[in-house]
Amino acid sequence: MSNDARIRGDEDPYVAMQTTDEFQALRRKFRGFVFPMTAFFLVWYFVYVLLSIFAPGFMGTKVFGNVNIGLLFGLGQFVTTFAITIIYARWANSELDPLADAIGATLDGAKEH
Repeated sequence: MSNDARIRGDEDPYVAMQTTDEFQALRRKFRGFVFPMTAFFLVWYFVYVLLSIFAPGFMGTKVFGNVNIGLLFGLGQFVTTFAITIIYARWANSELDPLADAIGATLDGAKEH
């Protein structure tokens, strides 16, 4: 770890770890995924709500039988939620967890001193 010198025996290792380049890289990587994904979902959700309020004729347009666009968009909210969860879990397992594990291993070593 490049910033091991920052973690001294008289410091709280968790507080000291927050100043390291590795921890900051982990935070950037996490935020780089979570913030855009959250923004995407919120925009998608508010488009659905706003269309329901301001375009009821459009949302009530029948697609087939008694199924209309509003119902499909509503079901799409559930599908999107599950898809985002699956995408995040896979991404975190491959991208985020190895970095977090390395930081955890460093902390385990720092706590023993």
